[in-house]
Amino acid sequence: MLASKPVLRRDVASTVSALPVASVVHPIVRCPVERTSASLASAAAVPKALARRQVVVQAQAGTKAGPAATSTEDEFIELDLPKPLGFKFARGMDGGAYVIDVNPKLGNIDPRVQPGDKIVLISASFGSEVWKAENFGQIMYAIRTRSGTVYMKLKRNFGDLSALEDDGLDAVEKMWKKERAGGNYGAGTKEIQARNYVQRKENERKRREMFDDALARFKENDIQAALVEFENIIAMEPRNYVGDNFSRNTPIYKVAQYNIACCYSMLDQVEEALKSLDAAMSSGFDNFDQIRRDKNLSKLRASPKFQQLIDKYDEPVVNWNAVKATFGAFGGMFGGKKDE
Repeated sequence: MLASKPVLRRDVASTVSALPVASVVHPIVRCPVERTSASLASAAAVPKALARRQVVVQAQAGTKAGPAATSTEDEFIELDLPKPLGFKFARGMDGGAYVIDVNPKLGNIDPRVQPGDKIVLISASFGSEVWKAENFGQIMYAIRTRSGTVYMKLKRNFGDLSALEDDGLDAVEKMWKKERAGGNYGAGTKEIQARNYVQRKENERKRREMFDDALARFKENDIQAALVEFENIIAMEPRNYVGDNFSRNTPIYKVAQYNIACCYSMLDQVEEALKSLDAAMSSGFDNFDQIRRDKNLSKLRASPKFQQLIDKYDEPVVNWNAVKATFGAFGGMFGGKKDE
């Protein structure tokens, strides 16, 4: 594992143990639907013939007879699916995990799930425990390390993705939007640019603090807690980032992905470790010597898939194709059969 600041250091680090944010098990409770006194009164006043007609209409429409839900009631769905899952998740403004894509080509799905739905309960890594969904990193850890089917309870938002965006516009932001729509550059635009710069620097500072905390957890052998923090750091990667060298990923993102691979390797989650190492190298992590000797990746290197993965990004230490070609060309000089 690597430690990183604005300038990358090469301190070795790795994973997490007890999950501090998810230690309390919350039982699954289905919200009962209450029938109000007003609805009971209105139902009693309906003639029997009209009531029978309503039941027939509801049956033909495929709906269940019962009181209408009020607009203030939250709706939830529960599902239990085998991995891999065909969902993609993103971190919301509240730190939670929201569905952003439902794709059956990626894995198993439930047709009731829509983009914008939020995970509120998630199955633990092992057994029948269910954790309250505290934050994005904890949820990703639970899903990726889950042994068996994945249980989720989601709050339905019916395609509303506003939780992923900070839509609380003040007067300056409204002025900026108006200027941008008209193709103008004015005071609103200048102030937004200055504000965005300050916010970007603040987010960088916060991510570095989280990174340092994750490294401290890892060095204490609290691999699970470190992994949760690293997952949160990944989820906070700024959108549309372009670095001075035209990199599309921040330096801390690359190192965090590498450290996540170390964490999963130490937890014997080799497949997840391979995914994270692939993500690290595809984002520009190129310390291949570190990858080949890091003790935290020893279990990952034992996988037959490791060499194939690293050869995608780095020149093989031994070019076996060249070796075979050489011995094939000069094989006759070393005991090969002569043509008669």
